[in-house]
Amino acid sequence: MQQNVPDFTALLRSAERSAVHLEMRDSYMEDPVFAAWREGREVDLPQEYRQWQALVKETVARGVSLRRARIVSEPATDYIRWEHALTTPHNLACGEDVRWLPRRIASDLCLPGNDLWLIDEERILFHWFTGDGEWAGHEFNGEPDTVKMVTTAFEAVWDRAIPHEQYTV
Repeated sequence: MQQNVPDFTALLRSAERSAVHLEMRDSYMEDPVFAAWREGREVDLPQEYRQWQALVKETVARGVSLRRARIVSEPATDYIRWEHALTTPHNLACGEDVRWLPRRIASDLCLPGNDLWLIDEERILFHWFTGDGEWAGHEFNGEPDTVKMVTTAFEAVWDRAIPHEQYTV
């Protein structure tokens, strides 16, 4: 069900009030920056990272609140430790607000089955991944009941999650 999926950059640029991102996996596809980090090497951020930073800065400058919540297992995987290390210079520096929710304290929350972006509490872009974290597609959804469920789930995660500056891996 990948029909009518908008371009993500256009979707984020269409946000007027809010854009929230919910991540629930402990690892995603292999990334050259992650591989370098794991080997103890520093690398310049690739072009797609710099493009993301520019898009976030542009979005936040328009007055859009951009929040990201990550539900993670503990002890954290190497991938999550890398994301945590990258969050301040990459996400926070651009204007995102990021929180972390240990999976062990999320058990009583009703959560959607996939990672997602929710734009203006009206439109959802669900992301699909394979079991080993490879990209598998996405689905666009604006159905009111689904939007309400996702909005409620994200806010419950956000309220319970730990601000990045206070969370350690």
